[in-house]
Amino acid sequence: MRILTKYILREVLSHALLGGVLFTFVLFMRDLGHILELLVRGSASLQAVADVFFYTLPTTLILTIPMTVLVGILLGLSRLSADSEITAMRAAGVGVLHFVGIVSIAASIGLGIGLFNSLYVAPRSAAALLRLEDSLKTQQAGFEVQPRVFYEDFKNYVLYVQNTRPGQGASLWQHVFLADLTNPATPRITTAEDAVVLPAPGNELRLHFRDGTKHETSPKDPNQYDISTFTETDTPIQIGSQEDLKLGHADTPLVAMSATELWQRRHEEQGRTYMIEWNKRLSYPVACIVLMLVGVPLGLSSRRGGKSTGFVLTVALVFVYYFFSSIGVAMAKQGKIAPVVGVWAANVVFATVGIVLLRQMSRGETGLIATMARGLAPVGVWIERRLPKRMRSVHVAPADESGEHRAATTVHRPTRQSRFPLIFDDYMMRQFLTTFGLVLSSFIMLSLIFSFFELIGDIFRNRTPLITVGDYLLNLIPYMLYNLTPLCALLAVLITVGALSRSSELTAMKASGVSLYRLIIPLLALAAILAVSLFTFDELYLPQANRRQEALRSVIKGKPAQTFLRPDRKWISGQQDSVGEPTRIFYYQFFDPDKDVFANLTVFEFEPNSFHLSRRIFAGAAHWDNHAQRWVLENGWERNFHGDSVASYEPFDVASFPEIREQPVYFKKDNRQSQEMSFGELNNYINDLQQSGFDTMRLRVQLNRKLAYPLITLVMAIFAVPFALTMGKRGSLAGFATAIGMAIAYQVVASIFEAMGNVNALPPVIAAWSPDLLFGMAGGYLLLKAQT
Repeated sequence: MRILTKYILREVLSHALLGGVLFTFVLFMRDLGHILELLVRGSASLQAVADVFFYTLPTTLILTIPMTVLVGILLGLSRLSADSEITAMRAAGVGVLHFVGIVSIAASIGLGIGLFNSLYVAPRSAAALLRLEDSLKTQQAGFEVQPRVFYEDFKNYVLYVQNTRPGQGASLWQHVFLADLTNPATPRITTAEDAVVLPAPGNELRLHFRDGTKHETSPKDPNQYDISTFTETDTPIQIGSQEDLKLGHADTPLVAMSATELWQRRHEEQGRTYMIEWNKRLSYPVACIVLMLVGVPLGLSSRRGGKSTGFVLTVALVFVYYFFSSIGVAMAKQGKIAPVVGVWAANVVFATVGIVLLRQMSRGETGLIATMARGLAPVGVWIERRLPKRMRSVHVAPADESGEHRAATTVHRPTRQSRFPLIFDDYMMRQFLTTFGLVLSSFIMLSLIFSFFELIGDIFRNRTPLITVGDYLLNLIPYMLYNLTPLCALLAVLITVGALSRSSELTAMKASGVSLYRLIIPLLALAAILAVSLFTFDELYLPQANRRQEALRSVIKGKPAQTFLRPDRKWISGQQDSVGEPTRIFYYQFFDPDKDVFANLTVFEFEPNSFHLSRRIFAGAAHWDNHAQRWVLENGWERNFHGDSVASYEPFDVASFPEIREQPVYFKKDNRQSQEMSFGELNNYINDLQQSGFDTMRLRVQLNRKLAYPLITLVMAIFAVPFALTMGKRGSLAGFATAIGMAIAYQVVASIFEAMGNVNALPPVIAAWSPDLLFGMAGGYLLLKAQT
């Protein structure tokens, strides 16, 4: 019995470990880019980045630990059941309760780890993450400022810098423009030749300016204007909220509270919220036991389909459990049911169903089990029959002698191997496409489930119609297709070539004179077609689908109708068509894009070389004259400067300045995401924003990734072939583990290079194409070393 216990536990734990890594990888990848960007900016030490990584992980594990236990039980027992090992064990006297006792060891391990994580590790990690985030803000702000980009994340300040240089523990800015908006109608302006930026105690930065001037006007008397010069001066500025620094969970302040603190606050005004969180910290770990009660009878009953049935059952049970859990939590937050009822409802339902299933199985009954397990078994059988396992039965002991002859004559034609496609080409392409389609469908199903769970609370809170939710998920599928295709192509190549290698068909083909390079041509051709299809898909259809799903997501979230137009951008650089032309900065308090009207418009004009303020124009109102094709300014004044003095001052009722050539369309900037534009649209959008003084570094990286990302499908196919050959007889579990490892490696490398491009540490072309080149060269080298 001890041997059987170890054998079953080893099977369950091996699948659980693999599934846990996969689920955690999928959920954690959303935060990886922000974490790695801290490192490549140089604004955080390697130790701080490692701390952020480990502080973020426990919150993810709260959800993935129960899923890990379930996938291990279902896949492990389904494999034993499909190979008739369960039947042999039960014939030897091992009862259902014995299996429950054995598997409960793994579930108890998950329960213990889950409780320790949710009650002790996760709250402390979240609290530490908050403290670390606060300490990084001052360091982050100094390094986030990009040249010729308006930076508005300082409290009551707007910063514009023409050039930046990193320094040891500080940042160096050249040609600095700083506007103090304490009084937005009359901003106080500071210009300086350069500035050294140092972190200060608290949530502040200290700016040490050198060789500059300060300009200040009176809001009551436009005739009063003060100019002062300085050789050196210090200005402390407070850092506001950083929108791009999203390191933690959405409910981090709540998650950071200890269980004792949550319990003590249960009688406060927000006591319901605290009790929901307190119960969730207990219910999710207990789900390891609850899901075990359902998983054991279903896993033992999966005689047909094997691991495929186990995978289908895992997806179905995960969806049902978190669906009930999300509904209960949403109803508890709305006050319709008690927190303990809402949070624990899913556990109670699954525990009841599990006990009924175990009771039926122990009595030899097949009522509810047949309805659940056998109802899903045909799906698993259909998948199993279409996976490359069938390749072993095509050439082994054929029933038709003529069929054997045809296969033999097909293989032994070395003089016709240059033709394409041959029979084995068609054979391999069918196996690849079938596997690719099944894996891609499964991953999309899982991604849709996770997306639905993320929105279930908003759906109930805002009473979103189900047709809107369905429309959103339908429009989300194209985005998932685009992102999951390279990973699914990698898995398809691994499974197809690995199955050929395990069944010795690859050896037979090579012995008949077909080289390895000739064998993989159909796989690489399909991967290349997929790569081209991805780029075409991104150009012709994906941007519209992404815009549609973003609009529907806003509806589900209860946000107001959004528009791409951003007339609220109050700072914008002017056009500079020729060298030596003055640099202009426009500042306004209001702009009507329909009527082309400004209110409280200020134009700052600078000398092109020294960046000294040479002229300042103010107008209480301004409108565009279509006939004259110029701006008409009203109720304002014009001041020209010479050094630290006002050279001239002219008030006006109505005035026009022909040198201001920016037309109304120049101020009507769009706010669009890179995935919502085609390659050409994004390129034009970047050129427009870059001229206006907005940060385009991230967009330029994404522009190059629109070309580089589809090609990774072909690169992954090349990289997968040598790994598939080395898997040998280790089975599909090793193949999936290899695929996950390769996917994690690529994602980490790609995120690092993308983060380096975002912070201008690498040119956008290198940042986007380096992962393809590195993995392509590595795959090509390994492929050349493989036995052909």
